[in-house]
Amino acid sequence: QVQLVESGGGLVQPGGSLRLSCATSGFTFSRYAMSWHRQAPGKERELVAGITSAGGSTNYADSVKGRFTISRDNAKNTVYLQMNSLKPEDTAVYYCNAKTEIFGRMYDYRGQGTQVTVSS
Repeated sequence: QVQLVESGGGLVQPGGSLRLSCATSGFTFSRYAMSWHRQAPGKERELVAGITSAGGSTNYADSVKGRFTISRDNAKNTVYLQMNSLKPEDTAVYYCNAKTEIFGRMYDYRGQGTQVTVSS
């Protein structure tokens, strides 16, 4: 059974930091590219950050570059999102996503999300 379980969300003041974790099971984690997405109320879901299966390459939304860092530990089947200098506009539900292609078939899994609220 595939599971992606996000944790680490919460309420933080502007300028603060949070570290999100996404613990996974039920699939070969090291074969999957991982990403974090977020969705704010009334807005479409957007890609925040992505990392390749081996962790050699990352990409970020312009809005979080220099503030957020995605990383992964293939030994622990876990992906992280370190979020610094948080802003109120970072408030959203954050989801982790796993994606790969095997013999032409796409596999795409998503967690249930964790709420991040940035407010004074």
